[in-house]
Amino acid sequence: MAFLRSLQAAEPLLGRPAIYRVTTRSSITRQFTQTSRSLQYTSPSPPTTSKPTSLSPAPKPAPPPQTSIPSSSSASRAAAISQPTPSTPTTPNISKTGLSDKPLEIDSAPSEKIDWTRSFHGLSAEPFPKEAADILLAETDPNEVEIKPDGILYLPEIKYRRILNRAFGPGGWGLVPRSESIVTPKTVTREYALVCNGRLVSVARGEQDYFSPDGIPTATEGCRSNALVRCCKDLGIASELWDPRWIRKYKAQHTREVWVEHVVNKRKSKIWTRKDDPVSYPWKESK
Repeated sequence: MAFLRSLQAAEPLLGRPAIYRVTTRSSITRQFTQTSRSLQYTSPSPPTTSKPTSLSPAPKPAPPPQTSIPSSSSASRAAAISQPTPSTPTTPNISKTGLSDKPLEIDSAPSEKIDWTRSFHGLSAEPFPKEAADILLAETDPNEVEIKPDGILYLPEIKYRRILNRAFGPGGWGLVPRSESIVTPKTVTREYALVCNGRLVSVARGEQDYFSPDGIPTATEGCRSNALVRCCKDLGIASELWDPRWIRKYKAQHTREVWVEHVVNKRKSKIWTRKDDPVSYPWKESK
């Protein structure tokens, strides 16, 4: 303090104020306190991790995308479920498609014309004349009988027509369809009636197999011929072909059973043939 007083006393002598700085303990303490406070305020705070305030379940993964169903399929499926089970066929029957040959219905009075598609007019009214009966019941000529490879005897269809022409004359008989043709995937069938001299003789159903749709017209003709042969049984034509004893006798006298080889696949088998006929294609006799 004495030093300060001396400086103050010397100021007038120097002509200017003296420059001095005095640092007291209190000022040093005050500076250190302010500096430490500024360091506290400016020092970065340590990083803190935020903790969830509440325990919530982990989010579930998103479900995989589903394939959308077309609206038409959904609609048809819903319609099928809502409809009851059908009690009748839902698809067209193949046996009623392809041919529309249903017999015509006659609208005239029965006294004027006979509807042979439904009528049984003249059936068993009286026997035919003796001249016609002798032709129909004549014994079958063995030379006209044929045999199939499987051993079945038959008379060619054209020979039935010749017998009918001799008995009733051309135009004195006819074959009338009595139903619509039924076409299945392999067979054509139809019902026919044999009418002779204006009288119903017999009703039979013919059938014929086919292998492709292109063969249906030929199969319809074969079906008609097959029905004619069946109807002629009621007239006694070639009745021996349904007699087992006559068949066995005919086979022993006029036929033979031989081993043959197929010319294409070389397969060997046993077939029946007439003794006076050679083995025909597609077989050749095997020795």
